[in-house]
Amino acid sequence: MKYMILTYASQQDYDGMAGKAGGPAWSAADFAAMGAFMEQFNRDLAESGELVETRGLTAPVHTRRIAGGLRSGVPVVTDGPYAETQEVLAGYWVVECESFDRATEIAARLASAPGPEFAAAKAFADVRPVAESRDELEL
Repeated sequence: MKYMILTYASQQDYDGMAGKAGGPAWSAADFAAMGAFMEQFNRDLAESGELVETRGLTAPVHTRRIAGGLRSGVPVVTDGPYAETQEVLAGYWVVECESFDRATEIAARLASAPGPEFAAAKAFADVRPVAESRDELEL
């Protein structure tokens, strides 16, 4: 079964990692340690044969939202970031493993990612089964 592990961040988190003013900044050492952890995490999943795909996403400021419905026959497009949004998808992994419990074990390893305490205090990941067809949506 495939599972998606989703991580979240805010524009302020991205700014802090980039060392920009406006919130707590990450040190270069913190950022390098987190990068090294993620590279090893991905290598471990690839070596175990459980990694299907992984990607990190750019900062919310680079987001473009297309709203449902049309105005004058044209979709409504808004550039980000969005003040009303606290967290946005920051990255994901698709893993293929034997159970939801195993996918949860994999995601739980992310809790040991290095970084400043203020970032770790609000970090979380979601684990969701991937539906391969409409029949698997379990509505």
